[in-house]
Amino acid sequence: MREYTEKLLEKLRESTAAVLPIAGIVLVLCFALVPVPSGILLCFLAGAVLLTVGMMFFNLGAEMAMSPIGERVGPAMTKSRKLWVVLVLAFLLGVIITVSEPDLQVLAELVPSVPNEVLILFVAAGVGVFLAIAILRMLFGIALPVMLVGFYALVFFLAFLVPEGFRAVAFDSGGVTTGPMTVPFIMALGIGISAVRNDRHAADDSFGLVGLCSIGPILAVMVLGMIYHPAEGNYELEAMKNIEDSMELAKQFLGGFPVYLKEMMISLLPIVLAFGLFQLFSERLPGKELKRIGIGMVYTYVGLVLFMTGANMGFMPAGRYLGQAMAGLSANWLIVPVGALMGYFIVKAEPAVYVLNHQVEEITDGAIPAKAMGISLSLGVAASVALSMVRVLTGLPILYFLVPGYGIAIGLSFFVPKIFTAIAFDSGGVASGPMTATFLLPFAQGACMAVGGNMVTDAFGVVAMVAMTPLITIQILGLVYRLKKQKNPVSSTTGNGLEYLEDDAIIEL
Repeated sequence: MREYTEKLLEKLRESTAAVLPIAGIVLVLCFALVPVPSGILLCFLAGAVLLTVGMMFFNLGAEMAMSPIGERVGPAMTKSRKLWVVLVLAFLLGVIITVSEPDLQVLAELVPSVPNEVLILFVAAGVGVFLAIAILRMLFGIALPVMLVGFYALVFFLAFLVPEGFRAVAFDSGGVTTGPMTVPFIMALGIGISAVRNDRHAADDSFGLVGLCSIGPILAVMVLGMIYHPAEGNYELEAMKNIEDSMELAKQFLGGFPVYLKEMMISLLPIVLAFGLFQLFSERLPGKELKRIGIGMVYTYVGLVLFMTGANMGFMPAGRYLGQAMAGLSANWLIVPVGALMGYFIVKAEPAVYVLNHQVEEITDGAIPAKAMGISLSLGVAASVALSMVRVLTGLPILYFLVPGYGIAIGLSFFVPKIFTAIAFDSGGVASGPMTATFLLPFAQGACMAVGGNMVTDAFGVVAMVAMTPLITIQILGLVYRLKKQKNPVSSTTGNGLEYLEDDAIIEL
């Protein structure tokens, strides 16, 4: 019990450090630049508390349960000597996990002319197919950059065949379907499968699953757009309700808890069932380890319920109001640097970012520190939010940003160490999580409403931008690593196949 208490306190310090900066920025804006109704501010503060506590439980739960489950299910899947069995299992696992992702239900409402059930099944099948492709790549050591060139060439070819109002939603779907539960599980699955290979490049190939799985939903939604020929996206914002007193505030949050209790239970169920089948038909874990995983699952569930309630009930209305108020200022260009500042700090509050950064540090034996990863991700998201605000103010098409952005990212993949490319494309899906959907997207929607822009073509696309820029910044980190290594060619090789200088080549930012 004391062990869990100490770990919870450690996670509380980490989550407080992640949420406090963005809360401070919002408070400064409220009192110095744009007045915010007291009810919306109270909702935001209550949401910040729930986010902090939710991250504390989630981070510990992911460490105790989600990562160990994925690392054990991965090798169990590859025990069959029949490749088709492995691929079918990967496909089914991808479909089941994606169908239960709550943000996918929101995406389904944004796509016109396409029945919700059809879109959900297509997107889930897209993730399943690309999870199977990703595992195939790992088992046979296929170069990731070559695959990225082929698949993104197909993505942008299809992008010119669908209506402009449909493109932003299609690209957003890649980030929406990689949620806070599926990302830790898929990443751990990759680590578990790579452990089957004992070659020196196994660690390099342990990442990249999330990056490839993010392509499937984009292709699936674009194919649906070509089949159903939707003329334009339709989306209407719900009217914001101001809270009058503390009783009304409590009633609103208490009304939201049952919704997220149900949603998170449905989302966790596939992972629990997959682990249950593993326990029945594969290696049986000892009781002590099962107990630890069980406690971790409870922590994960409680953390996600608190986090999603705080994000949706508290951060969403605050983000939309701030965006609308700032874009309505005479100096509305201020929304660009303010958006960048928000993006820099808000990515630290994404639940799966913590998991990614620490898994990278662990797999590379500290050669890529979590701090360096965190700074690179923050810089990437800051740039993406700034560019998104430019899009809102000017109405520039999203392809003006995505085509050169992905061109640079894929071009860099041929010049940086393989592991950085895989980590970079994973980080895109990780960074575009629930905080982007519940704060940054409403922020862009509010701004778009204030300037009279097209909600679908101008506001949507924030998720896609947030998923793109880390691909560049993380690979730039890889270039820094390579340059440091070239200055001192005396290197050593770690057990995981990553060559680095024991002192000088460890990246420090």
